[in-house]
Amino acid sequence: MSIESQNQTEASIAEEQGAPLLLHHHDHSSILISHQNEQQEEDTIVPLPDKQKADDAKAIPNQRIASLDVFRGLTVALMILVDDVGGAFPSLNHSPWFGVTLADFVMPFFLFGVGVSIGLVFMKVSSKPNATKKVIIRTIKLFILGLLLQGGYFHGRGDLTYGVDLSKIRWLGVLQRISIGYFLASLSEIWLVNNNVSVDSPVAFVRKYCIQWMFSLLLCLVYLCLLYGLYVPNWTFEQSNLVWSSHVSIIQDVHCEVRGSLDPPCNAVGFIDRLILGEHHMYQRPVYQRTKECSVNSPDYGPLPQNSPGWCLAPFDPEGILSSLMAAITCFIGLHFGHILMLLQDHKQRVFLWSTCSFCLLVIGYILEILGIPLSKALYTLSYMFITTGASGLVLTAIYYIVDIEKFRKPTVLLQWMGMNALIVYALAACEIFPAVIQGFYWRSPENNLVNATEALLHTIFHSEKWGTMAFVIVEILFWCLFAGFLHKKGIYIKL
Repeated sequence: MSIESQNQTEASIAEEQGAPLLLHHHDHSSILISHQNEQQEEDTIVPLPDKQKADDAKAIPNQRIASLDVFRGLTVALMILVDDVGGAFPSLNHSPWFGVTLADFVMPFFLFGVGVSIGLVFMKVSSKPNATKKVIIRTIKLFILGLLLQGGYFHGRGDLTYGVDLSKIRWLGVLQRISIGYFLASLSEIWLVNNNVSVDSPVAFVRKYCIQWMFSLLLCLVYLCLLYGLYVPNWTFEQSNLVWSSHVSIIQDVHCEVRGSLDPPCNAVGFIDRLILGEHHMYQRPVYQRTKECSVNSPDYGPLPQNSPGWCLAPFDPEGILSSLMAAITCFIGLHFGHILMLLQDHKQRVFLWSTCSFCLLVIGYILEILGIPLSKALYTLSYMFITTGASGLVLTAIYYIVDIEKFRKPTVLLQWMGMNALIVYALAACEIFPAVIQGFYWRSPENNLVNATEALLHTIFHSEKWGTMAFVIVEILFWCLFAGFLHKKGIYIKL
């Protein structure tokens, strides 16, 4: 699965002539995906003018969608921002349980961008078995990479050690969730699309993709049935005793015996993960430790309040199995946006349909919240999915208008570079591999390293730890933009 783009051409979509709302899939006036190399999976499109001879068509260069690169780069930059300044600015950190903050839009942005890319890559599939094999291999690669980066092997900034106890490795994470969404959306695009239907009208569009839509609806129904219908019994977990110096643990009881609870201790999402993964293989510092019940410094982490519930120290995985089913729906909606991009030629038609779909998603999400389905990134609730996916669509539409229609590209070129190498930047920056490596070179004491010294200098300059940290993260983002630009100039693109 390609989170980033690898094609070296920087040109954007060519200006197109006005065309009917939905074009015949095989008409030469439509925009077709380039498939000169089955090993390529890139966000490029090739315009084929009417009655263009094959020899002339070969002369037309592949042209990439710059706005999708910018969208990816913005997503990676947001991830670095919220991860690194979340401690200084809790309002930018993930919501403790219910509600949405800026950080809670990052994962849907990733998934949405993956869906759009799938719509471009598998628009025409010459061999379904070969395409399926490629999807499976890339899914496995991405999942294993996620295990390596977020399974506990790397200990992050401030810890010069590495290694993980396999009995406590974390099985799921950001890249693992993306791999699941990519796998489901790609297979549906390969096998569930009716390629015998020529898309020349809205009715034909529905006939072509109706089975795929029913499959995504089935995933949504499975999620809702399990979330609200699965019985969650009482359960226990092993809690480390911090009072004793020896390695002593106590067994903590959590009382549930309910159905349909969305609260931290008794929801079906956590129950399925504990049942299948095991509590030792889940995220050990969940966001609900920042709720008022579990932290005196809420919405930030802090000491436990008096008479805090026992479940405050229980593990919970924000990228769990059940919630990943609903997260995959974000990929499917992004896939639908990719279909619109490929089947329409006119910029205005694309922008109109994208905007309409995005606003409808937002409205549905707010209605669901009013009806009692809360916003929760940890559970990936239905209302959260609609609102964050609608926001993803609006952001992509705005970027597409600015970058690919108005050709206003200079201010966004840094993000475009980052988006073209999003995977390597995510691994080195967001997973803190590069800062950990730099910290390995220190003067006499591990604390005396270049990373800490730079951040301390900015704290002094701004006379504020919070704003000094913000400045440090902005410098970090600029550094990674320039690093990605260097890779771009050298023609280096890291992909799976």
